[in-house]
Amino acid sequence: MVDAYLGLGGNIGNREMQINEAIAQLDQHAQIDVVAVSPMYETKPVGYVEQPDFLNVCVHVQTTLSATELLDIGLEVEAALHRVRDVRWGPRTIDIDVLLYGQDVIETERVTVPHPRMTERAFVMIPLNDIAPDVIEPRSGKAIHTLVKPDETVIRYGK
Repeated sequence: MVDAYLGLGGNIGNREMQINEAIAQLDQHAQIDVVAVSPMYETKPVGYVEQPDFLNVCVHVQTTLSATELLDIGLEVEAALHRVRDVRWGPRTIDIDVLLYGQDVIETERVTVPHPRMTERAFVMIPLNDIAPDVIEPRSGKAIHTLVKPDETVIRYGK
């Protein structure tokens, strides 16, 4: 089993329900065990800013799938939850990214792990720090808690 970390987010429809349903669908897969889920955070959009705010979480999974297979399962869950890819960084019901896959550094046509922009994005790093503060980001060799920066635009959602 490999420890992997996923970033999930969405800003269309019932955001909380979509994220919870995506996590449930991932957990129902025979080769994926959901180990931990961060609190949800409400965040401003990045890139294409003329859209509603996002909810974001990070999820720790253990899997026997390869990083590419894990990405494919994420894409299947996105499709099941009616993800449409019209505008880069645009509105979406759900987005599932593979952030980390063990300590592997993978660069193929289909998958790049660690996620190439994860350390620049507070909406990824803050929830990831909640569930994996001591995990090492393999490109930098540094623990997540040393890479996370406070950001007042990333607001804990709900409870």
